[in-house]
Amino acid sequence: MKRYTTALTLLFLFIIPQLAISQVSLDYYLPDDITYNPAVPTPEEVIGHQVGEWHITHDKLVFYMRAVAEASDRVTYQEFAYTYEDRPLVMLTITSPENHSSLDRIKENHHRLKSPAESGDLDLSTMPVIINLGYSVHGNEPSGSNASLLMAYYYAAAQGDEIDEILENSVILLDPSLNPDGLQRFSTWANQHKSIHGTVTDPSSREYGEVWPGGRTNHYWFDLNRDWMPVQHPSSRGRIQLFQEWMPNVLTDFHEMGTNATYFFQPGVPERTHPLTPQRNQDLTMAIAEYHADALDDRQELYYTRERFDDFYYGKGSTYPDIFGSVGILFEQASSRGHAQESIHGVIEFPYTILNQVTTSFSTVKASIELREELLDHMRTFYREAENEASGSSVKGIVVGDSYDRARTWHLADLLSFHDIEMYTLAEDFENNGTSFSAGEAIVIPMEQTQFKFLEGIFEQRTEFPDSLFYDVSTWTLPYAFNLPFAELSQRQFSSSLMGDRIESPEFPEGRVIGGRSQYAYLFEWDGYYAPRALHRLQNAGVKTKVSGTTFQSVTTGGVRDFDYGTILVPLGIQDVDEMEIFRMMQQAAQEDGLDIYSVGRGLNPSGIDLGSPSFSILEKPETVILGGSGVRGNDVGEIWHLFDQRFHMPITILEKDRVGRSDLSRYNTMILVQGNYNDLSSNDVDEIKRWVRRGGTLILNKSAVNWGVREGLANVEFVERPSDDSEKRPYAELSDARGAQVIGGSIFHGELDLTHPLAYGYNREDITVFRNSNTFMKPAENPYATPLRYTSDPLASGYISDENLELIGDTASIIVSSYGRGRVISMIDNPAFRAFWFGTNKLLMNAVFFGDTISGAASN
Repeated sequence: MKRYTTALTLLFLFIIPQLAISQVSLDYYLPDDITYNPAVPTPEEVIGHQVGEWHITHDKLVFYMRAVAEASDRVTYQEFAYTYEDRPLVMLTITSPENHSSLDRIKENHHRLKSPAESGDLDLSTMPVIINLGYSVHGNEPSGSNASLLMAYYYAAAQGDEIDEILENSVILLDPSLNPDGLQRFSTWANQHKSIHGTVTDPSSREYGEVWPGGRTNHYWFDLNRDWMPVQHPSSRGRIQLFQEWMPNVLTDFHEMGTNATYFFQPGVPERTHPLTPQRNQDLTMAIAEYHADALDDRQELYYTRERFDDFYYGKGSTYPDIFGSVGILFEQASSRGHAQESIHGVIEFPYTILNQVTTSFSTVKASIELREELLDHMRTFYREAENEASGSSVKGIVVGDSYDRARTWHLADLLSFHDIEMYTLAEDFENNGTSFSAGEAIVIPMEQTQFKFLEGIFEQRTEFPDSLFYDVSTWTLPYAFNLPFAELSQRQFSSSLMGDRIESPEFPEGRVIGGRSQYAYLFEWDGYYAPRALHRLQNAGVKTKVSGTTFQSVTTGGVRDFDYGTILVPLGIQDVDEMEIFRMMQQAAQEDGLDIYSVGRGLNPSGIDLGSPSFSILEKPETVILGGSGVRGNDVGEIWHLFDQRFHMPITILEKDRVGRSDLSRYNTMILVQGNYNDLSSNDVDEIKRWVRRGGTLILNKSAVNWGVREGLANVEFVERPSDDSEKRPYAELSDARGAQVIGGSIFHGELDLTHPLAYGYNREDITVFRNSNTFMKPAENPYATPLRYTSDPLASGYISDENLELIGDTASIIVSSYGRGRVISMIDNPAFRAFWFGTNKLLMNAVFFGDTISGAASN
């Protein structure tokens, strides 16, 4: 053991105390009636200031966690992933030195709880409970991460019989910052606006109003507390791997809410718990809640437990554990959003917000220790019941996959692998109700497996609900999200002969350059998910490309082959780029983008158009700008930024609205406006956008931006009018629920695509499932060719929608194309890039980007 002192520590100690005086002492947060090991440094000794005096930056948070681990034999430090901005995600494993010496055995025994054949032999009285304390998934809700400093210090340094008993009977996994990039962004904002000598509590102060997009989200402005199930971001992937490795019995999720609020802890609204979550989970959550209540009562704190928040969406940190035999618990603390801010309850100071999170962290650990055997038995019982339910289920297996696009199938398998799902390649061709699945190009998932309950949760199509209000989305059926054909197999249909090799780590599918190097031209179809990436790579290198507006046949090495709408042609005779370099890029597209590329030796085709046909349109490289800034939904901008940058390796300019009039729009040929308020654009800015579209630009409007486009005369769209409410007398108490019941918070609907339309290139089935979380409905265009995607007459696939809205949505438009001068305005009422895991509609957006200018004016409204 040694005291942790470095030159950096001394630098903090020298500089920071001259700037500010500590507002509180350590015993404000922690018990002062026990002794602490002096060899373990306090937070102040390492970071240079008392917790709560300044907002902890992520670098100093990591610095302290390393210091604690070095000083204590109770603590192990681990970096389990890295963010987009290359910050480490850290986990401290805290337990007794004796437990540390046998962590592998503890994990092995703990995992036996998942095996009904083995769990009966376990002596629960000797097993430690696994507690995962997770803090501040939202970066601008920092009281949790600041509290983590104190929890790390306490469990590493506190001495006495009580702490020894806690550590002997538990393994505490301390996750101090679930969102390092957001925490760093917010802490920098709060600290740079702090007054040094005179505390400013005015809510109007700049300190309490972050600039857009704020520090809540990650690098791409995603809400990471919605990514536990989709696992689309590196922080989530590392965290879920650790979750599955440890299978904690209790997982905490510490948040903040409005400054005028009090304190919340679960169970939340009972009627809004997901039906697949066992009642025993909620009973345990309530039992643990009693400990929080006692602790907060001792401090005369106000709180609430069974209102507003729910336990429904399995993609949240407090709900994901519930479908794995664990207990997830959400905490919400009224936020100071800076260092001290006025509220209806008086001035709320930052240290006070931290103290509340420390209080309920302690009560969580206390409850987990005292309910240890009940929590362990809950996990054991959960998997016993799951095995019985799987045995009695009418669905014995699921086949899912698309032979046209192996990359989307791979992405689904990749997602499932993080949740420890057992799956296999399809060993033989299979057909179900007219849908064909090809061997080696689909996956088979047996339902009788350990994670049966989770599988139920991600594949279910639920349309009936006990409650009509949802804190988040009401459905997330994964094959619909990926727009993949799937079949649920009965006992008669399911056979082990369908299962080929087990898929442990899904491998990205590689394509081929069929026919080798060409002397004339290359063709590749637009079906593959990564076709846009391949096309952009070619265009970026100066390769001239064309797209087919119709079907045709061409002679390839393997014989005559049919090519579909949207096929990309790379003719060699018109190129300025070296032919060998083009061939190398074709090989790269096959290997990295999973595409089959076809070499063709002549332009004369046996059927349909020839390769020199005017039905091939020359393509312009997309130069895309998306408007952002105050009033624009940052999540929606971030989803498209992520799609361009991470998936397709394409640049996209994020232009703040107030700079439109000062920017040269002529450098762009595509502009995207997402959900947001654009009414603050000046008349000159609007005129500039109109001139840009009139000269040939493609304007893509999404969700509420469509309304703005209609008001400004850019989008020729009519909306479905809602019937006026009747004047029937209703109780005031029902107002909130009645309005909430009309909200489509997130549901899935069937749409019908025009497969001949440029916006549908790459799709092979007219039926497509789209995600919707808005109540705006567009009438189909008067021009019969201008509505490439519309809802079916009976569109609900999964999720909640009121009867009134269901009656309105049938046969309405999802996409309408309008003309404005030489430009095109594409109105998309639904989000095509929702949360990065809605792979099935991404291509609609990319088609608008690549092919929007090829749409005939005669096919526009």
